[in-house]
Order: sequence, then structure tokens, then C-alpha cells
Amino acid sequence: MRNSRKNVKLVAALAATTALTLGLTACGTASDPGAAQAGSGDKAAESKPLVVAASPTPHADILNFVKKNLADKAGLKLEVKEFTDYVLPNTATQQGQVDANFFQHKPYLDDFNKKNGTTIVPVVNVHLEPLGLYSKKVASAKDIKPGQTIAVPNDTTNEGRALQLLAENGLITLKPGVGTNAKLSDITDKKGLEFKELEAATVPRALNDVDAAVINGNYAIEADLAPAKDSLVLEKAEGNPYANFLAVKEGNEKDPRVEKLAKLLNSPEVKKYIEDTYNGSVVPAFGAAAK
Repeated sequence: MRNSRKNVKLVAALAATTALTLGLTACGTASDPGAAQAGSGDKAAESKPLVVAASPTPHADILNFVKKNLADKAGLKLEVKEFTDYVLPNTATQQGQVDANFFQHKPYLDDFNKKNGTTIVPVVNVHLEPLGLYSKKVASAKDIKPGQTIAVPNDTTNEGRALQLLAENGLITLKPGVGTNAKLSDITDKKGLEFKELEAATVPRALNDVDAAVINGNYAIEADLAPAKDSLVLEKAEGNPYANFLAVKEGNEKDPRVEKLAKLLNSPEVKKYIEDTYNGSVVPAFGAAAK
């Protein structure tokens, strides 16, 4: 990874409220009163910090850039809480632990809401992190041979996305029409390959144990991998539906603090920051630079 960060502890989440559900299923409850007041225009609530749950890289990096360089001028108090999994940010947002989150794309959110009964909604697209295939054992995707093992994310949408990447590059064949909902059972020709399903955040750590791995862009960057140059194959940005966005619990979209942050996240300053910082490994998903 780049410089390691102190992760938000589950204990801290529990200490903040006993209402937080820690399992993969999340039951909807009444949103935090402060958030509701802010959404209705309450000035006292509007003056409170907007607390946003985010994956460390690049999401928290982008938010901290906004906090340091843009928020004060816009009259926004911003607090960033880092999470390293793909469940707690949505659970915490649903329960009112945090006001918003920034870590996911629409196919993942749709699947999460359906499975967990949550009501999280997108606010504004910010960036795209191309998914890539990486290896420490082969130099090219063409060097991957029958009998070798590829690790893939095990959550529904990212696994389908990973399998599509492999199919587009001739490593497997999928059933026609399965799209990004593809599962291992939808592979019609594995071409002799074996697959290891792992939680997305742990896939980079498996690189030494498998022949290749499909890794989400943010986790690749955290693992000191540069997607634009280190990947064997990389997801195409053009027409990609996996833009990452700011999200809130339904009903809080008009919170003035959320509206301020949404505007800042789509500002020319943030666009330039993304382009200058990530050199094509992360690309803006708004304005003229959107892909």
C-alpha cells in the first residue's frame, strides 16, 4: 500500500451508537435526527460537520483534498471517516452513523440495497477506478496457462465485473447475455483455469499465492500497484457504468451540506487533483473528462 492509514475500528462504530447492525444484512431504521433536520433546512443542523464514510484510497484522499482546500470557502465543515470494507459504509449511512458515503458504484449499490433492505441513493458521480488483472508470476495475460489460478472478488457485482474483464481478454468464455451479473457457474469454458473467490479488500494480499488476481482499482493503488502500468489487462474507461459516487440515505439528498459537497466534488479543482495525482489509474467521471 501507499502510506498505511489508521482504519476506523468497528468498536468505534459500536461506541457511537448501539443501533448499528454489524452483519451483512441491514435493517432500515429512522435516520439520525440531525441529518433529518439538516435535510429540512435547519440552520443549526446545517452548521454541524458533514460526516462521510469513505474507502482510504482514492475516496478519502479526494475528500481530504476538498476539506483542506475547498470546504472552508464554501462554508462546509467536513469530517472524513475511513472504512476498509464494502459493508459498513452503507450500514452506517442507513443507520445515521454517518451522513453520507463515498466508496461504491451503482451496480454494487443496487445489489446491496436489494439484499439488505437499505435505501441508499447516489448523489453525484466523482471518478472511475478501472478494474485490472495483476500478477507477480507472469508478464502477460497470454502467459496464463491451464492449471493456473486466478483470484477474483467474491461480492456479486465485482465478481461479475472481473469475469467480464477475463472474458473480454480471451481467458474464459461466459454464457451469452450474463453481463456484469456473471458468476463462476456462468463460465462455459474455463480454459483449464482455477478460480479463488476472496473478499475484494484481501485480493491484493493473495498475489503471492495465486498466478494472477483481478483487483479493484482503489485496493490496487493501496497495494502500491499502478493500474495504468502494472496491470496485465485493464478495464476500459469509455462507457463504463462503474463510476464511484457520493451517496446518502434516501431523503437526505437535499441536505444543504450534501449539496455543497456534491458541487465541490465536481469542481475543476477536484478534476485537476484526480488527473494530477493518479495519472490515469483513477479518472474523473464528470465534466469534459468523464469517460
